[in-house]
Amino acid sequence: MKYVDIYSYDLAGYQKLFNFQSWRMAVLNYIDELEIENIVYVEAHNDTDEAFVLLEGSCTLIFACVEQGRITTFESEKLVKNRIYKIPKGVYHTHTLSKDAKLLIVEEEATSEFNSPRVYFNKTEKDLFMKTFKEGHHV
Repeated sequence: MKYVDIYSYDLAGYQKLFNFQSWRMAVLNYIDELEIENIVYVEAHNDTDEAFVLLEGSCTLIFACVEQGRITTFESEKLVKNRIYKIPKGVYHTHTLSKDAKLLIVEEEATSEFNSPRVYFNKTEKDLFMKTFKEGHHV
């Protein structure tokens, strides 16, 4: 008899590990596109909250206030290991990771690009983003 299923993922980027009913568990490891200078959009999930748990390394969640389709401000939260961070549905966010980072992500299985609108940065927003987070306010 098998008593436990064991999952892990050590390659770059996001990988779904398993789902149960309507929820999925995934891992996000460092990937170049999440370097602060490479981030080009924020997204929100219309149908579900999303939870993050920092397992290794460091991660900063970045939030954007979006008004009439444009970003007006950014805020951030540096994650502490072994705490659960729940982002409510509808909150625009992204994240930046250290090279040794590993995040556990719990989200609705149906979460996808079809119900997660993105706001891509224009030049003014990208400049504000870089000014805000290049001054030592990220990982």
